[in-house]
Amino acid sequence: MISFQDWEKVELKAAKILSVEDIEGKDRLYKMQIDLGSEKRQIVAGLKQFYKKKELEGKNIIVIANLEHAKIAGIESQAMLLAAKSNEGKYVLATVDESVAPGTALE
Repeated sequence: MISFQDWEKVELKAAKILSVEDIEGKDRLYKMQIDLGSEKRQIVAGLKQFYKKKELEGKNIIVIANLEHAKIAGIESQAMLLAAKSNEGKYVLATVDESVAPGTALE
């Protein structure tokens, strides 16, 4: 359990996936460029076995924007996307409608 005060610190924002690239030597990871409205960021996510690059590009996703940056496979990841594991074991992205602009805070 976390306190409501801790929850208030989490910045959930809408982001648009601009591009998706393979990471050499990594069979589960993609490097993605995302639009957060006022800035562009790079994230690394283990979605390769669940999505083709073209399926991800243009999607409006939800990210934790104020998470401490991390190095994954030697690449800086500057946010974390949200996904859920389906009954079939596939990770499914948490998304928002296209009418929600990149950078919009989710409440």
